[in-house]
Amino acid sequence: MSQQIRPVPLANAIAERLQTMILEGVLRPGEKLLPERELAETLGVSRPSLRQALNLLEDKGLLVTQKSGTMVSRFLKELVDPLAELLADDQRVAADYFEFRRSVESHASGLAALRATEPDRKAIRDCLERMRAAHGIDDTTLEANCDVELHGLVYEAAHNVLLLHVMRVLGDLLRKGVFYNREQLYRRPGVRDTLLEQHIAIGEAVLSGDAKAAEKAAAAHINFTYSTIEDIRRDEMRMATSLRRIDRKDLVADPSSTSR
Repeated sequence: MSQQIRPVPLANAIAERLQTMILEGVLRPGEKLLPERELAETLGVSRPSLRQALNLLEDKGLLVTQKSGTMVSRFLKELVDPLAELLADDQRVAADYFEFRRSVESHASGLAALRATEPDRKAIRDCLERMRAAHGIDDTTLEANCDVELHGLVYEAAHNVLLLHVMRVLGDLLRKGVFYNREQLYRRPGVRDTLLEQHIAIGEAVLSGDAKAAEKAAAAHINFTYSTIEDIRRDEMRMATSLRRIDRKDLVADPSSTSR
C-alpha cells in the first residue's frame, strides 16, 4: 500500500517561506515586520495561521517579538559583540581583515558578474547613480553610505547565502569602527575621487558580466583602501610623536633651575 501524502500545515508553509527570505537576506536582522493584520493580508493568509508561523520562527531564534512588534532577530549578535571586543585592541586586525576581504571581495565580485539578475543589476545601477550624485554635492556621509550599500549589493548579486551573512557580520564590525574609521578615509585629500572611480569600475564590471574585470577591480579597491588606512595610521603615529616631543617640557626639570 502506497504511503499517503499528507498536506503541510499552513503555518509551517508560512514559516518556511519567511525562513527562506531570512536565509536569502531578503528580510534582514533588525528589520521590523509589518503589523500582524497587514502582514497576513500581504501574504494572503489568516491571522491565526500567521501567528502560529511567527511563533515557530521565534522558537528557532529567527524572530523576536517586542512591544513595538515582531522583528527579524539579530541572530548573529552573540557572535558579533564578543568578536568586536576580541578584535578591538589588536594591531593585527586591520591587516588580517583586508587580507581576508581581498580574497572574498574579489571572488564575490566575480560571482556577481556571472550570477546577477536584472533586479540585482538595477539595484547596482541605482546605487552608482546615488553615489555619483553624493560625490557631486560633496556629501561624504551619503557617499560613504552608498559605498557600504554597493558592496552589500555585490554580495547579494553573488547569490551565495553563506558569503552574504558572513560579510554582513564583518559589515557590522566595520560600522563599529573595529577595523578602521571610514570617516577618516573619506576626509583624506584625493581619496574620494579614487574611491568613486574604483566603485564605478567594480559596478560596471559586474553590470557587464565581466568576471575577471570585476575580480581585478575589487582587489585593486581593497589594496588601495588598506594602503590608505596604513598611511593614515602612520601619519597619526608621527603626529603623536611630535606632540610628545613638544610636551616633554612637562616631564623634565628646567636645566637653569638645577642646583649645583
